[in-house]
Order: sequence, then C-alpha cells, then structure tokens
Amino acid sequence: MVHEALEGLVLSHPQVVAYDPEHQIVTRAHPAAGKVGLLSGGGSGHEPLHAGFVGVGMLDVAVPGAVFASPTALQLHDGTLAADSGCGVLHIVKNYTGDVLNFTIARELADENGIRTAAVLVDDDLATDITGGADGDEDEGHPGRRGTAAVVALEKICGAAAEAGAPLDELAELGSDVVARSSTMAFALEAGTHPGQSRAAFDLDPSEVEFGVGIHGERGTSRIGFAPADDLVAHLVGPLADALDLRRGTEVIAIVNNLGSAYPLETYVAARAVHRQLAARGVTVARSLVGPYVTSLDMHGISVTLVRADDTLLSHWDAPVHTPALTWGGTR
Repeated sequence: MVHEALEGLVLSHPQVVAYDPEHQIVTRAHPAAGKVGLLSGGGSGHEPLHAGFVGVGMLDVAVPGAVFASPTALQLHDGTLAADSGCGVLHIVKNYTGDVLNFTIARELADENGIRTAAVLVDDDLATDITGGADGDEDEGHPGRRGTAAVVALEKICGAAAEAGAPLDELAELGSDVVARSSTMAFALEAGTHPGQSRAAFDLDPSEVEFGVGIHGERGTSRIGFAPADDLVAHLVGPLADALDLRRGTEVIAIVNNLGSAYPLETYVAARAVHRQLAARGVTVARSLVGPYVTSLDMHGISVTLVRADDTLLSHWDAPVHTPALTWGGTR
C-alpha cells in the first residue's frame, strides 16, 4: 500500500518529486545543489507528511516507513546520501523511540561516509509533557513529548533558510528555536482504523471526546463530554497559550490540522474558534494553515499547533515554497 501511494504521489506531481522504490525514498525531481540538504521521515499513515513536503523551500528527501512504523536506519542512510550536495544534511526527527534510534544510527553511518549531519528533535505534543513538577525535571527514562504537527512549521522555516544559503549549524539552531516556540494538542471524536483491521484503535461513545490523542492511534490523556466546537477548541487553545506564555501583543503561526476524516466544514469551524479565542487574549494569528497536514489515517479529530512568531520566522514562513502539499510564492 505504501509503495503504491508513493508511486501515485510521483505520478501526480512529476515535476516536483521523484521516487526511488529500491530504497523507498522520495526526492526532489530536480535535486538542489550547493545548499544544506533537509531530510525527514517517519511512519506512513500521516500523509501528506512527510513526502508531500518535498520540494523547493522545504525538504530535499523524505523517508517513509511502513504504516505507523519508523523507516529503517539503512533507508535513512540512503536518504542522507541522496540529500547531501556537499554542504551537510539536517535531520528533522519526530520524538518517537524508533525514529530517534534509527536516525541516530543513520547519522553514525553518514559520519563514516564523511557527510556532516545535524539533527533537530521535534517534541511539541503538550499532552505528553511531564515537566512541571517540584524540580521541573522529566521522569528518568521517559521519552518526553511526542513529535506532531509542529514538524510542518519546522520543515517550512528551515527549508526557506536552507534555500537562502544558511549553513548546517545555523539551521540546527533555528530548528531548535522553532521547536522551543511550538506546542500542539489534539482531540478526537473517532479513532483511526489500521489498514487490514476491522475495528478502530479505541472506542468512543457519541457523547465522548478523546482529549490529548497522538498521531499513531494513541489514547488521549482524558475523556471529556461532547460539547460545542468553541468549548472543545478552548480545551486546546487555553493550555497551549499558557505553555507558550502568549501575552497580549504576541504573534503566532497557527496550524489547525485535520487528523484524517474531519470535514473541511468542521475544520474551519475549529479555525474560527482558534482565532476568536486567541484574539480574546490579545494574541494575533499572523499566519495560519488549515487542513490535513499531519493525519492519523481516518481519525476524526483536530489538532491545534501554535508557534510563537517573530519577524525572522515570519520571513522564512512567507518565502516561496513548491511541494505537492504546500505551495505559495510562485516558485516552480
């Protein structure tokens, strides 16, 4: 299924992306030269992430694994070789144990091949934040926050900076700054169903909403009662605004993400609620994305990502981009 989908992606966007079926990597149709390469990857089932963001202004290479499974270290190594044009490669890694392990091995293999790499770990999911205790430390051995839709902002912003000629160390620093400025939370009305399975990952009554869900069908942190959209979205916006210390006059990039099978009508209702609730706090939505960007198969739900913005981030956000899933600025 994954191979067929990737072939379909390339057949649909032949001027933008190419597919190497032997190594199962997606590259730019016309690889860039003289810039730092950007590589990301992870399990399939989250489309358009990551292959849909390969192209001018974003990624050079995407490495898809099986559904909800990390790509192998060898796949990631092959992707690193493809992304390198002599200036090094930035790995953008969502914080899941398999991804972290295999990206680490791939970086070691790249080092043996004389390719400089750096990595940025995306860990934006506020629902899995376990900090905030008396000493502020995380539990030893806990993997920390999951990586979710803030990865789209990171790929866009670092992608623009790479196109402008930023060196590897500067891109890694920029990426870490974007992560530090980002938080995400999500809820689901229905769980997703894995291909080949007859039942969803978890069951919900029509009167229940799963709050704090992950993008691999993970259960949430709590169940709340079904309520009007403004009330449900408030359960997301309030904690995000507090976590990011969004004060009056702050600007943000807001990503209102359809987790798979929410209707556009519902997604825009959620976007309206995000704008209104942030405006009530005196926070300006300077830029936004609304739609399916990081999905979880057919999960019926919404995630909201807020990125505390500044002029530098907004400049990189506005820079031209041309990928299968994200295009503006007229770049081909």
